[in-house]
Amino acid sequence: MMKIRVGMGFDVHQLVAGRDLWLGGIKIEHSLGLLGHSDADVLIHAICDALLGAAALRDIGYHFPDTAASTLDIDSKILLRKTVELLREHGYEVGNIDATVCAERPKLNPHIPAMQACLAEVMGVDADCVSIKATTTERLGFTGREEGISAYAVALIQKA
Repeated sequence: MMKIRVGMGFDVHQLVAGRDLWLGGIKIEHSLGLLGHSDADVLIHAICDALLGAAALRDIGYHFPDTAASTLDIDSKILLRKTVELLREHGYEVGNIDATVCAERPKLNPHIPAMQACLAEVMGVDADCVSIKATTTERLGFTGREEGISAYAVALIQKA
C-alpha cells in the first residue's frame, strides 16, 4: 500500500541592494537581491517547508536555524538536499512539487527551465516532477512595491 502525504510551504524575503538574487537554486541578474541569513532563496525555503510539513517534521527554521553559524550565507541547495535526506531517513520519497514565486521584477519565466532542472537534480527527481510558476501581485502590497519576493509551494511525498 502506498502512503501519500501533502505539505504546504511559504516564505518571504526582503529585496535589498548589495546582495545576489538566488531563486530556485540559480543566480539571476537583478539590481537587488534577497536579504537573509542564508543565500535567502525564497523558493527553495518554501519547498523545504512543504516537504518537511508533508512528513510532519516541523519547518526549515527548526532544522536550519537562522541563528546558527553553520547556516550563515549557506547555499540553500544544501538545505534542500539535507531536507530530502531527512525525508528519506523517515522512509519518504519526493513525489512532486508545485510552486509559485510572486515577484514584480525581474521577469522569471525565462529562468524557470533552469530552476526546474537545478531543483530536480538536487532532490533526485525528474524535472517534470518540479512545477514552478511565476506571477506578480499587480503592483499591490510589498511584492508589488518591489520590497520583497514571496514563494508558495506544495509537495507530495510518498512512503512505500
